[in-house]
Amino acid sequence: MIFRVLTKGYITSVVTRPLTECLIRNIHSLILKGIDTDQAGAYRRQDVVITGASHSVTPHLKIADDLEELMRWYTSALENNKGHSIEIAAILHSKFVNIHPFLDGNGRTGRLLMNFELMRAGYLPVIIQVDDRQKYYEALDHAGVNNDYTMLIDMVASLEVGALEKYLELL
Repeated sequence: MIFRVLTKGYITSVVTRPLTECLIRNIHSLILKGIDTDQAGAYRRQDVVITGASHSVTPHLKIADDLEELMRWYTSALENNKGHSIEIAAILHSKFVNIHPFLDGNGRTGRLLMNFELMRAGYLPVIIQVDDRQKYYEALDHAGVNNDYTMLIDMVASLEVGALEKYLELL
């Protein structure tokens, strides 16, 4: 659920509900709307390889199980305060793209999920600039290979600080 709130003369969107698997599929459908309607919101039915990555993604037969596990992890992280909101957002993104449930649009969907979680926790969305793309891919690959999310968390935290500084500058 998203509410619009008037704060100090500004309208702000506030995300009030946690993420669900149904919402993930709906977000993906919106991303592929008008591009590939047959694949929009549909889990892939074949195995894929991420070009340039050092790790494998979830085999297509395990996608539903791995997404269910991701949702259990996410729910537990929120309910038990297992980490800072920025950590949870970054790890959610990494785990999602390493499952790679769709044929196309996994990165875009994953970044939207990350921003969804940041906004749900009261933070600004972050944008990964073209100049940061290689660093971003390296952080994702490092997380996928080593199950170590530190590089990605640091990157997202730094991007959040930058977004907050720009926001304050505008105020």
